[in-house]
Amino acid sequence: MKIVIPGGTGQVGAILRRALTAAGHDVVVLTRRPNGESEVPWDGETLGPWAEVIDGSDIVINLAGRSVSCRYTPANLQAMMDSRVNSTRVVGEAIAAAVRPPRLWLQMSTATVYAHRFDAPNDEATGVLGGAERGVPGYWAYSVEIAKAWEREQERAVTPHTRKVALRSAMVMSPDRGGVFDVLLRLARLGLGGPVAGGAQYVSWIHETDFVRAVEFLSDRDDLAGPVNLAAPAPVPQRTFMRALRTAWGMPVGLPATKWMAELGAFAMRSDTELLLKSRRVIPGRLLEAGFVFDHAQWPEAARDLVEQVRGGAFRPK
Repeated sequence: MKIVIPGGTGQVGAILRRALTAAGHDVVVLTRRPNGESEVPWDGETLGPWAEVIDGSDIVINLAGRSVSCRYTPANLQAMMDSRVNSTRVVGEAIAAAVRPPRLWLQMSTATVYAHRFDAPNDEATGVLGGAERGVPGYWAYSVEIAKAWEREQERAVTPHTRKVALRSAMVMSPDRGGVFDVLLRLARLGLGGPVAGGAQYVSWIHETDFVRAVEFLSDRDDLAGPVNLAAPAPVPQRTFMRALRTAWGMPVGLPATKWMAELGAFAMRSDTELLLKSRRVIPGRLLEAGFVFDHAQWPEAARDLVEQVRGGAFRPK
């Protein structure tokens, strides 16, 4: 199959590109800075010659959007919104204009769309969307609005011959340099991987293998459309998550961090504490109902697998 991946140069794009290419597919990446024969330039905002690669393709997987690994300043939040909405809009325009449109449009979204909660998990049918929680920083609501606008732009696209799926993805864990697992493992190795602000907040995650398998599963299931949660079925509290990671590495110590310490650490890493403090308790209701079986359903086993890859030299450059 011919698969086009707008914004496919980040961590998730690299994971998909490797796996899909290894499976024998023709993968084309749309990027602002092309480097190679299989990469095509685009600006993520306006139609151009790049749209020709979408015409006649089988699947489009749109991953474009400014990285969330930054300080959540007003300017950065606006850049996140604009980059996601504009790229989704223009991908929809390209599909709508295609003589031979792709049969499937997988649009990246995020599990952040769900509410910060501890009482119950969020699936697609009964989950509570965020934005109205009390006692959390006000800008967290804007992160939810970004996710909603992202999905709404795909919904608005008039693509009658193309099935549309929004991938509400949790953090994708892989041994890629600079990825979220790389950062968390580094903290654990330094003895800093303890509970943050008590560690009761839930962490949702998905192993890279299951992420790719879920994409392939959705590609084959013509009956699935709309939002789909891409997350392992067993989210765990942050303190449990980091304890399992420390155990997998063999680090007995994990120093705890208070909320203000997390703020200092996030500032030093040019990141934001929402990524650490928001409770993302997300489960893959639609995938499980459709019969998808996870290879890595439990975090302790997944952590061991990823650590074994790292110890075996599988850390991959971006």
